[in-house]
Amino acid sequence: MDNLTHSLVGALIGQAGLKRKTGLAMPALIIGANLPDVDAACFFWLDGVEHLGFRRGIKHGPIAWVLLPLVLAGLLYGFDRWQAGRGKRPADRLPVSFKWLYLLSFIACLTHPALDWLNVYGIRLLEPFSSRWFYGDTLFIIDIWLWALLGFATWFSLRREKRGREWRRPARVAIAVALAYVGMNGAITAAAERDGDEHLDVADLIASPVPLAFWERELIWHAADADPENARPVWGNWRFPEGVASGLSSSDKIVFIEHGGTPAMTAEEIATKNSAMAAFLFWSRAPFVECDDSGQVLLRDARFYDPRARDRFSVALPDVRCEPVPLSSP
Repeated sequence: MDNLTHSLVGALIGQAGLKRKTGLAMPALIIGANLPDVDAACFFWLDGVEHLGFRRGIKHGPIAWVLLPLVLAGLLYGFDRWQAGRGKRPADRLPVSFKWLYLLSFIACLTHPALDWLNVYGIRLLEPFSSRWFYGDTLFIIDIWLWALLGFATWFSLRREKRGREWRRPARVAIAVALAYVGMNGAITAAAERDGDEHLDVADLIASPVPLAFWERELIWHAADADPENARPVWGNWRFPEGVASGLSSSDKIVFIEHGGTPAMTAEEIATKNSAMAAFLFWSRAPFVECDDSGQVLLRDARFYDPRARDRFSVALPDVRCEPVPLSSP
């Protein structure tokens, strides 16, 4: 999920009462809820789409759940001691407990992978022990309805606290409503998948949440003989100098360049010489090939199909050109 959602979750569980456990509890909760996203620093040393194969990995896995909160708790505890030594520690700050700082940072850190799992982007929950991707397919990566609920509840709780009224209950009610909202969306996704399985003879069906309309799902599916008029975003055959590309298999992620029916080149073979391609294939869940207007072959992922987002969620196959041909072509 986006970092505003992570931050609001951290703030809201603080307003539910956890912020009274120790001084600097709210920084521990809010920062801790965002802490796994330190892997965003990879943008400084990775080019193009290479970040896709790095993010939501080891910094979101079990080892990080333990170590990142420990680092955060140590920094906050040291900051409190530093302020006290300089005589600048706020008089109204609660006593700081390292134990509670760590526990709160740990709890907040766990909310991060839980939320990231809910969308179609995926997360490697067991990294470094396993590189398997997990997908919840429950919420769109930016959910404004969740923003509204969490944001209003946090503001309302803070307002009641400032006025000396009971402030924990609004936050706790909002957390319960948010969990019910997530559960409802999970049920919508499950129903959409069942409906797709009943009406489409396809494999690898994904019921993807869409922006704003949380009650709707976009069905993304793979079939070897897909009709390009009905398949979205794109499907079909493309003519290459070497032959005809029949598409990309979602099971083994191989591009077939056919010479009389014999595969001549695979995506994996190209990836050995192209780090961006290797990262994209590692991350991709619904891959397909597309021939753009200039004749260049693009490898895309149907979950994030947007012709304008070429640099973010697509990679060009090097030294391969194409032109589209009818689906019925040999």
